[in-house]
Amino acid sequence: MKPIIVMAGTPVDTQMGMDCLSTQGLPGVFCPISEDPNQQTAFQISPTEEKIDTVVSLLCAAQREHGCEKAFIYCNSLSGALDFQFVARETGLKIVTPLDVYRLLAPKYHSLAVIAANAQGTAGIERTLLSANPDLTLRSTGLLPVVLGIEAGEDPDTLVKQNRLPELVNWYQALGAEALVLGCTHFPYFKEALLRQITLPVIDPAEEMLRLLNT
Repeated sequence: MKPIIVMAGTPVDTQMGMDCLSTQGLPGVFCPISEDPNQQTAFQISPTEEKIDTVVSLLCAAQREHGCEKAFIYCNSLSGALDFQFVARETGLKIVTPLDVYRLLAPKYHSLAVIAANAQGTAGIERTLLSANPDLTLRSTGLLPVVLGIEAGEDPDTLVKQNRLPELVNWYQALGAEALVLGCTHFPYFKEALLRQITLPVIDPAEEMLRLLNT
């Protein structure tokens, strides 16, 4: 089997994507964009042409070196920061992103809550969800400090408590949210710690992304 390019914002979430593939016995090629979350946020607000040139260059280099035919974009905010359908046409790769999952999910809900890494992430997710279901009610929050804590290896239970995540989720639920979207691929890091303190269902797109990768 040819390896699959794993592209994400930082080395930490790129490795999370590699680990996600390995659970299915799939080989990956490690391909981070930036060194840390702050650098990645700066990249995401850079001019569109620069972003596309950088991403296409990295993907094509992996294609040449490893013979890859597929790419697994394991980063929500990166997925929303540029047009990966255009990138797929430019590179000839089959590319799967979290946004592909959200397009499928949106028609099943009336009201959703979204937590993401930053405003770029929430904007991309909202744009995708609403294009698939214009009647959907959305509330969202960017949580870059949580991402920084994950990158620093902070304890999941401590992260959840210090950032008042149960209170945030309960507020969403009180306003009618039917589920919480983990709109950042870092966030499964604390998913189990959060689930112990909330009753709102949680949507983690990783499992469906793997299915799409194999279709």
